[in-house]
Amino acid sequence: MSRLLNLVWLAGFAISTSAASAQEAADTIYSGGPILTINDAQPNAEAVAVEDGRILAVGALADIMAHRGDATELFDLDGRAMLPGFVDSHGHVVFGGLQALSANLLAPPDGAVTDIASLQQALRDWIDANSEAVEKAGVIIGFGYDNAQLAEKRHPTREDLDAVSQELPIVIVHQSGHLGVANSKTLEVVGYDASTQDPAGGKIRRGADGAPNGVLEEYAFFGTLVPVLKQLGPDAFAEFAVAGSELWARFGYTTGQDGRSTGFAVEALKAMAAEGRIPIDVVAFPDVLEARDYIRDNVSKEYENGIRVGGCKLTIDGSPQGFTALRDRPYYDPVGDYPAGYKGYSAVTIEQVQDAVNWCYENGIQIITHSNGEGASDMLIAALQAAQDKYGDPGNRPALIHGQFLREDQVDAYKRMGVFMSLFPMHTFYWGDWHREHTVGPVNAENISPTGWVLERGMMFGSHHDAPVALPDSMRILDATVTRRTRSGDILGPHHRVDVATALKALTIWPAWQHFEENDKGSIEAGKLADFVLLSDDPTAIDPETLDTVRVMATIKEDTVIYEASDEVKKGEIRTSPFMSDPVSAHNFLHAMYQATGVERPWLQQLNLRFE
Repeated sequence: MSRLLNLVWLAGFAISTSAASAQEAADTIYSGGPILTINDAQPNAEAVAVEDGRILAVGALADIMAHRGDATELFDLDGRAMLPGFVDSHGHVVFGGLQALSANLLAPPDGAVTDIASLQQALRDWIDANSEAVEKAGVIIGFGYDNAQLAEKRHPTREDLDAVSQELPIVIVHQSGHLGVANSKTLEVVGYDASTQDPAGGKIRRGADGAPNGVLEEYAFFGTLVPVLKQLGPDAFAEFAVAGSELWARFGYTTGQDGRSTGFAVEALKAMAAEGRIPIDVVAFPDVLEARDYIRDNVSKEYENGIRVGGCKLTIDGSPQGFTALRDRPYYDPVGDYPAGYKGYSAVTIEQVQDAVNWCYENGIQIITHSNGEGASDMLIAALQAAQDKYGDPGNRPALIHGQFLREDQVDAYKRMGVFMSLFPMHTFYWGDWHREHTVGPVNAENISPTGWVLERGMMFGSHHDAPVALPDSMRILDATVTRRTRSGDILGPHHRVDVATALKALTIWPAWQHFEENDKGSIEAGKLADFVLLSDDPTAIDPETLDTVRVMATIKEDTVIYEASDEVKKGEIRTSPFMSDPVSAHNFLHAMYQATGVERPWLQQLNLRFE
């Protein structure tokens, strides 16, 4: 009997070996956990075979093992769920690196700042941890404060920052990236005083005496920070690019986006990618108002070392939570000194919008457009319609970015014109309560990030994080898209909640389509890239109210593990933190920028922080 069993086993082995030789042998076979393919024709699988960085076969374990050869590695998922790698529908990889290397001023759960005093202490702690680097760079920078989450419900002022330092310039960036606060030394350096006029598309907030109070909006913030950025050199941008791309990988992204990029930032990405230091693919969209020559000369659907220019970025308005987005009606109850009937404002003219859209359509280039308020969408819709009437449809897949406040007729218009909707459902968690109480009121707040309206019309959408506006936290995005729970626990717009399977498509196959990459990414199918993310739990098999507890355990790019969670994260004891608080990393970062400028002066005095 024993001999008979051995003969059967040997016969089976011979058949298996013959099958492997008859078929292509895999480099790696993944099995041992739930596999969610995001392929409607084959939603689940037991195993996946990979060869040369691409998926060879997907299916039952017995069938896939036919691809096992002598050198095939068996990758045990060990109960972890495997999905296609996440595709970034909208973010800013390079400036995500700036966030990762600055003082963390975020509110809980991503930081510890809850009032002005804790914000000041966070800056002091960061200075103490990085004293040598700060002394050399001559600047202090903090990222991510949110006045909506501060106990005082106001922005910090120059005086608040002066209490931290009056000798060194301090710049802190609002979580939206559309506002910032400068201390007195920074204002002195950039030459802002009571006689300085507000720039077009921006505002210098002032005290009773007319002098700047330190809070700078939109182009008043951006416009002071441009020239020195270009002087920083590739070393500084290399630190941004590498830190940002590694941060994206920690949250399961195998493809990132650098929205509103610059030629300088793209070249830094290319340089680091050529050295093998960018672990993910990055598609960049330089600013169409500033970099048309660079876009025209570099736009491509093909990656070079994982980097490509995908098209143009246009920004029409600002931040809804900061009251700088352009609405079609007054804000509900804005916090601050605003005139009656205040609707926000646009950062550009309708002529600029039309010219930019026309240029992209004439040249067949994709355009992605930041538009938050209804008034901004009115401008965009008019420009898109005029361009389509003039040039037809060049197949450039235009995309709306954000669309926080929309009317249903605007969603209809976007569908009619074939506009892809890259939405920001994570706003429901971070600022849902603020929107209900202050920006749009309890009725209209129900319809921010209107995923329900989009799905009712049979449209695809992407769910994005807009990092560094928020962390590139894929599971926080998933949770917000499904539950729409605010910080206070309220459900904002239950009719816009979607099921988990749909929310996963908005992180994978749909943004892959957005980027013209649906044939290579976004689902686990034969022929596609072996880009995967491993999760601690199957998100389709748990209580949706616990989605934010799921952890990214590993990220795999073309069959290579580019991130694996630490033991602490594996045990669920801590959430992955992107902030590099260790003095060595921060010192290297600041030292690189000091070396790049070559002068002992604050490089951040004119740093261009254009997010969203």
